[in-house]
Amino acid sequence: MHDMRIFLIGFMGCGKTTSGKKLAAALNYPFFDLDHQIVAATGQSIATYFGQFGENAFRLLEKQTLQDFEYPADCVISTGGGTPCYFNNMDWMNVHGLTIYIDMPPAALAKRLEQGKHKRPLLKDLDEREMVAFITDKLQDRLAYYRRSKLIIDGINLSTEQLKTAVLNAK
Repeated sequence: MHDMRIFLIGFMGCGKTTSGKKLAAALNYPFFDLDHQIVAATGQSIATYFGQFGENAFRLLEKQTLQDFEYPADCVISTGGGTPCYFNNMDWMNVHGLTIYIDMPPAALAKRLEQGKHKRPLLKDLDEREMVAFITDKLQDRLAYYRRSKLIIDGINLSTEQLKTAVLNAK
């Protein structure tokens, strides 16, 4: 079996971090969350950094963190929802590992995000209908990038076993 860096891609709320941790445990790989790496490097939450320095500065930091981090040969990396859509990040991830897009429809994402929306600056003031509309629009902008993933997996009722099987079959 050759080295396998697995990059999980998808909209916020699709389960990249939760599924990533479980997949990493099932494969006996270390797990990395790109957002957590950024928080550790800056000492600030993503929302605080975003608010203080703006989106352009955040996206540049995100790119540097993604591309400069020394990943082990085998690992699972959960990326931010927008990570694939900026600079050459999607191409870089496709060259350096297996990209998996966890696909979910806007209504399902909105339902998952409802509880924690107060922690997400872009969602905190939206009602359910507005949130579905916001997610639908954002997803439309991002799909061209997400669909360049090497694997696309349905995120509804996604099990760790399904994810592990897809990864092993991709090797």
